[in-house]
Amino acid sequence: MQSLFSTEGLHPSTGFKLWRELLGERLVPIEVERLDADGPFRGKLDIAEVGPLHISRLTQSALRCETTPTAARRHDRAGMIVVLFKVAGMSTSVQDGREAVQRPGDMVVLDHRPSVLTTHEDSQALFLELPRERLERVLGSTRLYTGLSLSADLASTQLTTCFIHELIRVRRQLTPDAAERMAAIGVDLIVASLAERMAQNVPRPIHGSVVVQRAKAFVEANLQDTALDPPHLAAAVGVSLRRLQELFHERGQHISDWIWERRLAVAATRLADPACVHLPIGTLAYGCGFISQSHFARRFKHHHGMSPREYRYAAILNGREYRAAVASHRVP
Repeated sequence: MQSLFSTEGLHPSTGFKLWRELLGERLVPIEVERLDADGPFRGKLDIAEVGPLHISRLTQSALRCETTPTAARRHDRAGMIVVLFKVAGMSTSVQDGREAVQRPGDMVVLDHRPSVLTTHEDSQALFLELPRERLERVLGSTRLYTGLSLSADLASTQLTTCFIHELIRVRRQLTPDAAERMAAIGVDLIVASLAERMAQNVPRPIHGSVVVQRAKAFVEANLQDTALDPPHLAAAVGVSLRRLQELFHERGQHISDWIWERRLAVAATRLADPACVHLPIGTLAYGCGFISQSHFARRFKHHHGMSPREYRYAAILNGREYRAAVASHRVP
């Protein structure tokens, strides 16, 4: 990772002041209090980018960081959330009535709302900022899982943590297209880990909602699997097919329809993405779980009213027209 700032060599009082300002700029305006005012202060910030993912690694002495209601209202990141991956030391987070301890290997999601994060001596963590909509589309409101610690004992947490660390390590070897795809996989793993954690010890009245959220998270992470169907999905989330069908029906949905809608939505996004323009339509179709290009073309045209090729051409043309309008100052 690229080193952006370090207090090494700075006077303790100056180093802490600069570190406090840096946290306010990189995260949100926060109140920062030292917990070991008599000892030397250490702070180091490293950063990395993998496709759209902006990753920060913070190494710091013991601090109490509070996002106040006033600060939460002032900042401009209301559409984003933060995922913390604990690397070393211990920290405690408090948000939305939940207090949790994070140890090495654990994860926790924090929203840009009032919260308190306390780090202890020699603490280190990775921070990823993600669009709120990406999680809420599958898992529901962030208030359901902010401040909920995802233990390193969970297999899904282990897998997600290892993937993110490896992604950082090999990021310079990835092409821009590959980096974007791998970043998307990392986000899918985070969603799947949260869904598994939410299913633990939930009150019975909301158990059905959690099962559906886990099912949708599994679909998002496995769209490319042509074998993904309702029986496969029910087995993956640990309920009977009949029970899963009932839960989807209660929400006015059918399992098969949901799977195909998500495949078609992802395919449409990739067709319109300039980074995927070099991909043959057949390759793109297989990557979204369709068994053949003709099968994909039929379903896509029925859903969107035009063939995949026509859809891609229209998206490219619209993009060029928009860029031309911007260049000629017709678009503010």
